Amino acid sequence: MTPDTAEAKPHERLAAALADELEAVNVLIRERMASENAPRIPEVTAHLIEAGGKRIRPMLTLAAARLSGYEGPYHIHLAATVEFIHTATLLHDDVVDESGQRRGRPTANLLWDNKSSVLVGDYLFARSFQLMVETGSLRVLDILANASATIAEGEVLQLTAAQDLATLEDTYLKIVRGKTAALFSAATQVGGIVAGASEERIAALFTYGDALGVAFQMVDDLLDWTGGTVIGKNIGDDFRERKLTLPVIRAVAAADTGEWAFWVRTIGKGKQEDGDLERALELLQAHGTLESTRLTALGWIDTAKSALDVMPDDPLRDMLRDLADYVVARIL
Repeated sequence: MTPDTAEAKPHERLAAALADELEAVNVLIRERMASENAPRIPEVTAHLIEAGGKRIRPMLTLAAARLSGYEGPYHIHLAATVEFIHTATLLHDDVVDESGQRRGRPTANLLWDNKSSVLVGDYLFARSFQLMVETGSLRVLDILANASATIAEGEVLQLTAAQDLATLEDTYLKIVRGKTAALFSAATQVGGIVAGASEERIAALFTYGDALGVAFQMVDDLLDWTGGTVIGKNIGDDFRERKLTLPVIRAVAAADTGEWAFWVRTIGKGKQEDGDLERALELLQAHGTLESTRLTALGWIDTAKSALDVMPDDPLRDMLRDLADYVVARIL
């Protein structure tokens, strides 16, 4: 059943508009995640890919290609590539974070083991490169390969920045641009490239994806404190894992001596006690860092929407703008 009413969420309207292409992507994903020699690969992959994700990243590729006038078959390959890269990073992330839940379900590393998650993630990365090579575009290969490397860099940077109270906003933005925005911007950019769009429009699609990805992660970090509409994520996970996200970085920067001691104990040393999460939330609210982070995310959304001004006047362009608004609306 495809949502076609005004009540449908932006990503649902986008999915309805791209229904045929999305089905082709799903067929290709099922075909390429198969393995004759290692049946655990499709088992682990299917557990995550078929868990009800919104397919935002592949939809961005499909929408960018169609908005750029593409009529060939390879945007399907690129959308599947993007989803494989995303799924591979999720499998690896859950091992690194020792997560037990993803999209409201037990994680693959919990149902199977860490070794299976890492190795299946590696397999999906390899499959993604096979798919992108089939497009015959060296530029597309360069962009998606760079995005894969940048995602890994972002994750490593986050790992080294965790628990470091000296982490600045610039470092946080590098982490966000790496682990999240890099794949968003690559997804939109390659859609324009495969369609032969002008350099101005390719740059605009990159900017849209980059800004959308930054805002998306900032909102995700906010939702870790406020709940919102996130499914399968416990409030305070980032605090318990001692991650320095933007609301905390800003609260630490504004801390007095007593507050600083609290952050040193809970984040720096990891000595957390009952009531600490509630105290941390009080400090974020007292310094207005949740609201200031929301406003910063809104600024990135404005950048994303403005970037689309050079794209053709088309319902898909409006849907991409609505999607950007929805990213921040999740916290309202």
